[in-house]
Amino acid sequence: MFNRMASKKDGSNTMNKLLVITVLVAFLALSAESFRVPRQAEDEEGTLAKITGTFRSYYDGAVNTASGYLESIKGLKLEEKAKNLYTDTTTVVSTYAGILNDQIYHIFYSPQ
Repeated sequence: MFNRMASKKDGSNTMNKLLVITVLVAFLALSAESFRVPRQAEDEEGTLAKITGTFRSYYDGAVNTASGYLESIKGLKLEEKAKNLYTDTTTVVSTYAGILNDQIYHIFYSPQ
């Protein structure tokens, strides 16, 4: 008989503990709901998103400007002009170097 009463007390004690835990969890859930931060609307941008968007727009503008400059430089055919300038310069310098070499040779080894 004593075992039945102890068993009944343990069962009701367990039920009381479950009831208290359930009430506490419900209370915490309701109080946590009041501390939620409202989400921003999808249309609104945060500060970080605005900064990132501004940085991207400046970056895209710089890349587009640089690409435009490169296209205009390619349009001027500067690479071909540089090659032609190098070829012409080396031809002229080698010609004048040959003339200078002849002059120096005749100064030192001139027939007297």
